Amino acid sequence: MTANKNLAFIGLGVMGAPMASHMVKGGHQVCVYNRTSSKAQDWLDQHPGQSFAVSPAKAAAEADLVFLCVGNDEDVREVMTGEEGILKTLKPGSLVIDHTTASATLAEEMADACNQKQIDFLDAPVSGGQQGAEKGQLTIMVGGETAAFERGLPLMNLFAKAVTHMGPTGSGQMTKMVNQICIAGLVQALSEGLNFADRAGLDQQKVIDVISQGAAGSWQMSNRHQTMIANQYEHGFAVDWMRKDLAICLHQAREFGAQLPITALVDQFYAEVQNLGGGRWDTSSLLKRLQALSSDK
Repeated sequence: MTANKNLAFIGLGVMGAPMASHMVKGGHQVCVYNRTSSKAQDWLDQHPGQSFAVSPAKAAAEADLVFLCVGNDEDVREVMTGEEGILKTLKPGSLVIDHTTASATLAEEMADACNQKQIDFLDAPVSGGQQGAEKGQLTIMVGGETAAFERGLPLMNLFAKAVTHMGPTGSGQMTKMVNQICIAGLVQALSEGLNFADRAGLDQQKVIDVISQGAAGSWQMSNRHQTMIANQYEHGFAVDWMRKDLAICLHQAREFGAQLPITALVDQFYAEVQNLGGGRWDTSSLLKRLQALSSDK
């Protein structure tokens, strides 16, 4: 166990709240900030002895390390370099670890802003979803200086099963892009398979029981097939957020000249899910889209 530290955690959504909770379980003092103050109060009610602040700057004022888990590039900029951002009060020698899924360009921008104040920065997006955050079983891919990574590793281990240093600033975000690219294709394939099985009159559960033991098996198949068969789509990462992530992937691919034809296609399928009113459904709702198309015929 690491020596007790004063920590700040910015962003108490479905991921951030349990991540911050694991820090408390690890014996650390945590000051939290959330844009919706009622969420911060709810978290505090569950963690007596901790504290919350009315701004990111106030949350960071006494912190040795600050963790972020917010929505997008602009949210990160606001809580870091805005009028009430953490860089207004964070002392030299501190460390910022950003768990937001954002662009690699933003990571480089924030690292530069931190370096000017002698503060270390790591871009450290996570994979594993709400369930992984609650169980402390996230996978974290990290970009930044090696010394900063080693300093932050014991704390990230409090809510992760795997933490890997991928390289210099931006490498964590680039790796998360690969993760999202791979997931998009897998979920679409699983959706097509389940829809095909249903149309063929097969028992979908029996199909999964068989094929999951072979080369077709995947995390998505093991963890999402039952809710997909049950037409339940409230069990994971929302479509709106996936489209945000895929937009980052597609933009970066254009910069590189990389080809992402499947990712671009699945992104448009997710747009159709949004048009069905499914922006807050989880990403496995690609099956819902196929069912809607079938019912139209």
